[in-house]
Amino acid sequence: MKARAAPKKKKEVAKLTQLIKEYPVVGIADLTSLPSAQFQAIRKKLKKNMEIRTTKKRLLKLAIENSKDKKGIEKLEDSLEKSMPALIVTRENPFKLTKLLSKNKSKAAAKPGQISPKDLTIPAGPTAFGPGPIIGELGAAGIKAAIEGGKVVVKEDKLLVKEGEEISQKASDMLAKFGIEPMEIGINVVSLFEEGTLYGKDVLEVDEKEYLDKLVLAHNDAFKLALSRDILTKETIKHK
Repeated sequence: MKARAAPKKKKEVAKLTQLIKEYPVVGIADLTSLPSAQFQAIRKKLKKNMEIRTTKKRLLKLAIENSKDKKGIEKLEDSLEKSMPALIVTRENPFKLTKLLSKNKSKAAAKPGQISPKDLTIPAGPTAFGPGPIIGELGAAGIKAAIEGGKVVVKEDKLLVKEGEEISQKASDMLAKFGIEPMEIGINVVSLFEEGTLYGKDVLEVDEKEYLDKLVLAHNDAFKLALSRDILTKETIKHK
């Protein structure tokens, strides 16, 4: 049995190594909790943009080690931890690919035992619930509520689960009652490597609007500083 398996594993490592060396952008995707049908659908839809290969974590690590002539590629090894990794290779810009994958995610309800991707809050305001047992359930969850106009009203925001915490059965049930679907089902990029630089999820998934707003704010602050210090530039001279 082992004799038959060894050549297959060597062939897989060779293929992974070939992909790592061939493509300019190489990364690790996390397929945890991703249904097979949805994975195949996304894979087929984006096959012109990327190639993704599912394999064993140990074989993927060996392929990375075999590709050390690609300077800095060893940085990918840390991305294999705490995930169900798959190799993702592309000729697309890392940020463009991450955006494409993000657009192909769908919302899903939280299941007990899952880790919360962000702070989960029950918002203050009116609800569709009428008077009944729901009042007791809300109270047990620490949610302040009252009856107004024949409907239950949540009096103030209630943080139910913090980012990174495990979602309990009670929290899952309460989120479902309010129609809150905090989980995203799709291919999650852990990191992408290009020309010696490793881009992590926190960089790749930056909000474009937030980034542009910060650029505008930085420009305005620099402009005001230049005016106040009498620094002459083509932008400030017209205001002198």
